[in-house]
Amino acid sequence: MVESIKGELIENRIVVWDLEHSRALFKEGFYGKPLGIPKPKDAEFDAPLILDLIEGYYLAKKGRLEIYKRDGAKTDGGVKIVPLSMKEMASICRKEYARFDSKYMVFKELRDKGYVVTPGIKFGCDFAVYEHGPGIDHAPYLVQVVSPGDLLTATTIVLSGRLATTVRKQFILAVTRVKEKRVEYLAFDWWRA
Repeated sequence: MVESIKGELIENRIVVWDLEHSRALFKEGFYGKPLGIPKPKDAEFDAPLILDLIEGYYLAKKGRLEIYKRDGAKTDGGVKIVPLSMKEMASICRKEYARFDSKYMVFKELRDKGYVVTPGIKFGCDFAVYEHGPGIDHAPYLVQVVSPGDLLTATTIVLSGRLATTVRKQFILAVTRVKEKRVEYLAFDWWRA
Protein backbone atom coordinates (compact mmCIF):
# COMPACT_ATOMS: atom_id res chain seq x y z
CA MET A 1 0.00 0.00 0.00
CA VAL A 2 1.28 3.46 -0.94
CA GLU A 3 1.80 5.74 2.04
CA SER A 4 -0.44 8.79 2.09
CA ILE A 5 1.28 12.10 1.43
CA LYS A 6 0.05 15.10 3.37
CA GLY A 7 0.10 18.69 2.21
CA GLU A 8 -0.78 21.81 4.16
CA LEU A 9 -2.85 24.53 2.51
CA ILE A 10 -1.20 27.88 3.19
CA GLU A 11 -2.95 30.78 1.44
CA ASN A 12 -2.99 29.73 -2.25
CA ARG A 13 -0.27 27.06 -2.13
CA ILE A 14 0.07 23.57 -0.70
CA VAL A 15 3.25 22.69 1.19
CA VAL A 16 4.50 19.13 1.56
CA TRP A 17 6.70 19.43 4.65
CA ASP A 18 7.97 15.84 4.81
CA LEU A 19 11.21 15.79 2.79
CA GLU A 20 10.89 12.14 1.74
CA HIS A 21 7.38 12.77 0.47
CA SER A 22 8.52 15.97 -1.26
CA ARG A 23 11.22 14.09 -3.13
CA ALA A 24 8.84 11.25 -4.02
CA LEU A 25 6.22 13.56 -5.55
CA PHE A 26 8.81 15.54 -7.48
CA LYS A 27 10.44 12.37 -8.77
CA GLU A 28 7.06 10.88 -9.67
CA GLY A 29 6.15 13.63 -12.12
CA PHE A 30 7.98 16.89 -11.45
CA TYR A 31 5.14 18.04 -9.23
CA GLY A 32 5.71 21.34 -7.46
CA LYS A 33 8.92 23.22 -6.77
CA PRO A 34 11.29 22.68 -3.87
CA LEU A 35 11.37 25.79 -1.69
CA GLY A 36 14.36 27.97 -2.57
CA ILE A 37 15.54 25.81 -5.48
CA PRO A 38 14.56 27.52 -8.74
CA LYS A 39 15.55 24.79 -11.23
CA PRO A 40 16.08 21.42 -9.56
CA LYS A 41 17.58 18.82 -11.90
CA ASP A 42 16.66 15.82 -9.78
CA ALA A 43 14.81 14.83 -6.62
CA GLU A 44 17.88 15.06 -4.37
CA PHE A 45 16.93 18.19 -2.46
CA ASP A 46 16.40 18.97 1.21
CA ALA A 47 13.49 21.38 1.10
CA PRO A 48 9.71 21.26 1.42
CA LEU A 49 7.78 21.02 -1.85
CA ILE A 50 5.44 23.85 -2.88
CA LEU A 51 2.48 22.84 -5.06
CA ASP A 52 0.10 25.21 -6.77
CA LEU A 53 -3.60 24.62 -6.19
CA ILE A 54 -4.29 22.90 -9.52
CA GLU A 55 -1.47 20.40 -8.92
CA GLY A 56 -2.64 19.77 -5.37
CA TYR A 57 -6.24 19.31 -6.46
CA TYR A 58 -5.16 16.92 -9.22
CA LEU A 59 -3.01 14.85 -6.83
CA ALA A 60 -5.80 14.77 -4.23
CA LYS A 61 -8.30 13.55 -6.84
CA LYS A 62 -5.78 10.84 -7.81
CA GLY A 63 -5.56 9.77 -4.16
CA ARG A 64 -1.87 10.72 -3.88
CA LEU A 65 -2.30 13.70 -1.55
CA GLU A 66 -4.33 14.53 1.54
CA ILE A 67 -4.74 18.27 1.96
CA TYR A 68 -5.25 19.83 5.37
CA LYS A 69 -5.18 23.26 6.98
CA ARG A 70 -4.44 24.46 10.48
CA ASP A 71 -7.58 25.60 12.25
CA GLY A 72 -5.93 27.98 14.70
CA ALA A 73 -7.85 26.48 17.60
CA LYS A 74 -5.57 25.07 20.27
CA THR A 75 -5.83 21.44 21.36
CA ASP A 76 -3.86 19.55 24.00
CA GLY A 77 -1.42 18.48 21.29
CA GLY A 78 -0.99 21.95 19.72
CA VAL A 79 -2.82 23.52 16.79
CA LYS A 80 -5.87 21.72 15.42
CA ILE A 81 -5.40 20.22 11.94
CA VAL A 82 -8.47 19.96 9.70
CA PRO A 83 -8.56 17.78 6.55
CA LEU A 84 -10.12 19.43 3.50
CA SER A 85 -12.69 17.62 1.37
CA MET A 86 -12.54 17.66 -2.42
CA LYS A 87 -15.63 19.88 -2.40
CA GLU A 88 -13.85 22.41 -0.15
CA MET A 89 -10.74 22.28 -2.33
CA ALA A 90 -12.79 22.83 -5.50
CA SER A 91 -14.41 25.87 -3.87
CA ILE A 92 -11.01 27.29 -2.88
CA CYS A 93 -9.63 26.68 -6.39
CA ARG A 94 -12.63 28.39 -8.01
CA LYS A 95 -12.05 31.47 -5.84
CA GLU A 96 -8.34 31.62 -6.73
CA TYR A 97 -8.51 30.82 -10.46
CA ALA A 98 -10.72 32.50 -13.02
CA ARG A 99 -12.34 29.69 -15.04
CA PHE A 100 -10.89 26.98 -12.82
CA ASP A 101 -13.02 24.17 -14.26
CA SER A 102 -11.78 24.83 -17.79
CA LYS A 103 -8.15 25.15 -16.70
CA TYR A 104 -8.33 22.04 -14.57
CA MET A 105 -9.84 20.07 -17.45
CA VAL A 106 -6.84 20.98 -19.66
CA PHE A 107 -4.32 20.38 -16.85
CA LYS A 108 -5.81 16.95 -16.11
CA GLU A 109 -5.95 15.87 -19.73
CA LEU A 110 -2.34 16.85 -20.40
CA ARG A 111 -1.08 15.29 -17.15
CA ASP A 112 -3.02 12.09 -17.80
CA LYS A 113 -1.33 11.89 -21.22
CA GLY A 114 2.09 12.04 -19.55
CA TYR A 115 3.04 15.67 -20.05
CA VAL A 116 4.51 17.79 -17.26
CA VAL A 117 2.34 20.89 -16.85
CA THR A 118 3.57 23.95 -14.99
CA PRO A 119 2.16 27.48 -14.55
CA GLY A 120 2.83 29.59 -17.65
CA ILE A 121 2.58 32.98 -15.97
CA LYS A 122 6.12 34.03 -16.93
CA PHE A 123 5.17 33.48 -20.57
CA GLY A 124 1.83 35.27 -20.26
CA CYS A 125 -0.26 32.13 -20.71
CA ASP A 126 -1.94 29.50 -18.56
CA PHE A 127 0.53 26.60 -18.84
CA ALA A 128 4.01 25.72 -19.99
CA VAL A 129 4.01 22.06 -21.06
CA TYR A 130 7.03 19.75 -21.04
CA GLU A 131 7.43 16.39 -22.72
CA HIS A 132 9.98 15.16 -20.15
CA GLY A 133 10.27 17.72 -17.35
CA PRO A 134 11.96 20.90 -16.17
CA GLY A 135 15.73 20.58 -16.10
CA ILE A 136 15.57 17.72 -18.62
CA ASP A 137 14.11 19.61 -21.57
CA HIS A 138 12.63 23.00 -22.27
CA ALA A 139 8.85 23.31 -22.42
CA PRO A 140 8.06 23.04 -26.14
CA TYR A 141 4.46 24.26 -25.70
CA LEU A 142 2.70 27.29 -24.27
CA VAL A 143 -1.01 26.70 -23.69
CA GLN A 144 -3.75 29.27 -23.29
CA VAL A 145 -7.16 28.00 -22.17
CA VAL A 146 -10.17 29.54 -23.93
CA SER A 147 -13.88 28.82 -24.35
CA PRO A 148 -15.70 28.70 -27.71
CA GLY A 149 -17.44 32.03 -27.08
CA ASP A 150 -14.29 33.97 -26.16
CA LEU A 151 -13.41 36.97 -28.27
CA LEU A 152 -9.87 36.59 -29.58
CA THR A 153 -8.45 39.39 -31.64
CA ALA A 154 -5.85 38.91 -34.34
CA THR A 155 -3.55 41.12 -32.28
CA THR A 156 -3.85 38.82 -29.24
CA ILE A 157 -3.00 35.77 -31.31
CA VAL A 158 -0.09 37.48 -33.07
CA LEU A 159 1.34 38.75 -29.75
CA SER A 160 1.07 35.29 -28.18
CA GLY A 161 2.58 33.64 -31.23
CA ARG A 162 5.44 36.12 -31.41
CA LEU A 163 6.29 35.56 -27.76
CA ALA A 164 6.15 31.78 -28.20
CA THR A 165 8.39 31.97 -31.27
CA THR A 166 10.88 34.22 -29.47
CA VAL A 167 11.27 31.66 -26.67
CA ARG A 168 11.23 28.73 -29.16
CA LYS A 169 7.91 27.26 -28.15
CA GLN A 170 4.69 26.42 -29.95
CA PHE A 171 1.62 28.45 -29.00
CA ILE A 172 -1.50 26.35 -28.45
CA LEU A 173 -5.07 27.34 -27.71
CA ALA A 174 -6.91 24.75 -25.62
CA VAL A 175 -10.60 25.23 -26.41
CA THR A 176 -12.67 23.78 -23.59
CA ARG A 177 -16.23 22.58 -23.77
CA VAL A 178 -16.84 21.99 -20.06
CA LYS A 179 -20.41 20.66 -20.35
CA GLU A 180 -19.28 18.08 -22.91
CA LYS A 181 -16.03 17.42 -20.98
CA ARG A 182 -14.02 17.92 -24.14
CA VAL A 183 -10.89 19.85 -25.06
CA GLU A 184 -9.82 20.70 -28.59
CA TYR A 185 -6.33 22.02 -29.32
CA LEU A 186 -5.40 24.57 -31.94
CA ALA A 187 -1.65 24.92 -32.51
CA PHE A 188 -0.03 27.80 -34.33
CA ASP A 189 3.17 27.54 -36.35
CA TRP A 190 4.91 30.70 -37.45
CA TRP A 191 6.72 30.82 -40.78
CA ARG A 192 9.12 33.34 -42.20
CA ALA A 193 8.64 34.27 -45.82
